[in-house]
Amino acid sequence: MAKPIPLELPKRDPREELLSRLEKAPAEHAEAILAGFEVLQGLHDRGVLELLRGVLDGSDKILEIVLEASNSLEAIRGIRNLLIMSKVVGSIDPEVLKKFAVAVPDAIVGAATAQEKEPPGFWGALRILSSRHLRRGLAVAKNVLEALGKNFSVEKS
Repeated sequence: MAKPIPLELPKRDPREELLSRLEKAPAEHAEAILAGFEVLQGLHDRGVLELLRGVLDGSDKILEIVLEASNSLEAIRGIRNLLIMSKVVGSIDPEVLKKFAVAVPDAIVGAATAQEKEPPGFWGALRILSSRHLRRGLAVAKNVLEALGKNFSVEKS
């Protein structure tokens, strides 16, 4: 009958492996270590490290102040409103929002230049009202106002 071959593996010391990796690290990662030191020095020069140290030292007091401030009715409503507004903005098609974002500055510039001119007369006002762009804008405003009216209405239709 065959005899089993004894297999004795050397004991593994995880600390020894870590020390070995730590000894090799400066040579393998010299450029990254130097870059890290430069970032650290920049943070120190600008006072960011002192600020972080202060935050860590006063973290209990800061947390107490934040909790006290967030426990007010206004803060609770503000947080709820932010959540609702994020849902509203998230539900808008990005292309529509992009068109709106482009149109608002154009409208402000147009309003600023219109104040410098003489206001339009009767026929000029009729010409403005017959503009298809104005009618399209009025249709959008009408849709928004109708939706607001439905949601603020006592009876739901």
